[in-house]
Amino acid sequence: MLNFLTILLKRLPFPTAQPGSKLPGNGLKGREAIGCPTQVDTLAAIAIPQLIAVGIRGVILDLDNTIISEDDRYLSPYAETWIQQAKDAGIKLFLLSNGKRRYRVEYWSSHLGIPAISPARKPFPAAFHKAMKVMQLKPKQVVVIGDSRHTDILGAWLAGCPGIQVASLPHPPRWWEKILGRYVQMPYPEALHLWEFQPSAYYQKS
Repeated sequence: MLNFLTILLKRLPFPTAQPGSKLPGNGLKGREAIGCPTQVDTLAAIAIPQLIAVGIRGVILDLDNTIISEDDRYLSPYAETWIQQAKDAGIKLFLLSNGKRRYRVEYWSSHLGIPAISPARKPFPAAFHKAMKVMQLKPKQVVVIGDSRHTDILGAWLAGCPGIQVASLPHPPRWWEKILGRYVQMPYPEALHLWEFQPSAYYQKS
């Protein structure tokens, strides 16, 4: 069974970045896909003007290990600034999370001012289509950004959207990540700065 999953993940029908390749002019790692990168280190590394230039008007964002680590230890550097800049540029945003702790998704949805669906059951496309309906945008106008190739990027492909994979924020690996993690996630570069996060100052469980 594991051998079958490994082969499947290697052959998923969407592009991956080539080691050492860069997009001209902005230092982003990855090949071009509809004029924007397919893989970057962090959310804040994505050039918003570049998204707009290729017709992107909406962003579907993952939460766990993309914006905040699932153990609430790290926050993606400048993620909130990037989200605000995207809003200021007229881009619509939506959160899709597979997380089971609903209070976390509700907190970040409220804190960031972004509507959310949880659990989203990614990679199944229903939640992606619902988000696009709310945003009143077509798949080609929406980019999906997340850290997991088998949920976020595969879900984007199934929904007809382009996808950008970010490196996973450090977090305690689950059992399947110890076996298949290298096929579905990019490790967070050791040289990149990490922002510590103190959840006790934010979360109020109801």
